[in-house]
Amino acid sequence: MHIVKAKDYNDMSRKAANIISAQIIMKPDCVLGLATGSTPIGAYKQLVEWYRKGDLDFSRVSTVNLDEYRGLSRDDEQSYYYFMNENLFDHVNIDKSRTFLPDGMELDSEKACEDYNAIIQSMGGVDLQLLGLGHNGHIGFNEPGIAFEKQTHCVNLTERTIKANMRFFLSEKDVPRQAYTMGIKTIMSAHKILVVVSGEEKAQIVREAFFGPITPAVPASILQLHNDVVVVADEAALAECGDLLG
Repeated sequence: MHIVKAKDYNDMSRKAANIISAQIIMKPDCVLGLATGSTPIGAYKQLVEWYRKGDLDFSRVSTVNLDEYRGLSRDDEQSYYYFMNENLFDHVNIDKSRTFLPDGMELDSEKACEDYNAIIQSMGGVDLQLLGLGHNGHIGFNEPGIAFEKQTHCVNLTERTIKANMRFFLSEKDVPRQAYTMGIKTIMSAHKILVVVSGEEKAQIVREAFFGPITPAVPASILQLHNDVVVVADEAALAECGDLLG
């Protein structure tokens, strides 16, 4: 695991975008695993800027997203499909027929998960998987538990995750209680993993996830076993790790 220290959120976003853009340049037909939430937005903005300058070409890129809320339609402003269009896909020359997310409107959870597993398998694997880090150590919507989930599955969101997502909805009752998410085995199968983390409120979980014991109680801790992980974190997120970074 390689930890890259960034000065602040903007610096973190630029450094993360550099890694993603290098992947696209080295392999124009790469498969990117993408994440949503507030943390990756800056990196997506930077990628859009470089595309507009003519430095990046997304025309052969394929993408698979980590997760989607169960029960939200694609045109719902809080769906992750909508988020990806709003923050990246509508602003670059990507072929949207090669952009994939779990089908949130498929209420048969077993079918939704099997279908998404088949899509990921058909693409031959993910070249670079982008991840954020939840306050409780979740990656995707793989919440703390007693075992590491393997492939795409339907998850009941924890109260802490629901409260963290409240800022995107009109009220708590509007926040979905379930989501479809890639499993840990799927994430760990990516050739390269890029984790972006920002803010002092993440400092404790950064220490637990990347320097603590590997346990399903902190899902992100499994990343310590991957052979190519880059964590780009700002100074605030690394505030509890000074004695460990050398």
